Amino acid sequence: MDEILRPTFVFFFNSILLGVGLAMDAFSVSLANGLNEPQMKRSRMAGVAGVFSVFQFAMPLIGWFCVSSIARYFRVFEKFIPWIALGLLGYIGGEMLYSGIRHKESGDEAAVGFSALLVQGLATSIDALSVGFTIADYRLPEAVLASLLIGVVTFFICFAGLAIGKKAGTKLAGKAGILGGVILIVIGIEIFVSSGVI
Repeated sequence: MDEILRPTFVFFFNSILLGVGLAMDAFSVSLANGLNEPQMKRSRMAGVAGVFSVFQFAMPLIGWFCVSSIARYFRVFEKFIPWIALGLLGYIGGEMLYSGIRHKESGDEAAVGFSALLVQGLATSIDALSVGFTIADYRLPEAVLASLLIGVVTFFICFAGLAIGKKAGTKLAGKAGILGGVILIVIGIEIFVSSGVI
């Protein structure tokens, strides 16, 4: 088996798109945090964005480990992965679309302490656990790299959200949810179609 990691353009593109889509909840929370803490220093902004990015890095990897373990013992399960990925990303994307259209916002309070920030990080990244299904055919190095890209994208998006929130507030939060929902649905469809199921 060839163990050399050779990520392609599509690999990077899909990973970055996943990062953008999954980071939209954290972006909305970052907008709220920036609004409620307008004097936030850049070092704290980096710390807040870092917490979100760590969660977004860890969740897909945890999902990958779970799915890989299941698939190893139940090979028949693998043919259902594209269906599961489509269902999960479609559901998550649909929920984000619905929340964005209905202007439901998550995380209206700024992170006032580390424990509150951890709760925000967990709440905004739990959906990323399902990404383990979408990258189930990756080897470990590829899964780590994909998760790392998702985490890095999340960091910059959240940092930008904090900066924007300090100046513009949370008016973009709903639209961010709509964008994230559309991206996740499109990725789910792309994974399903490219799997050769149809």
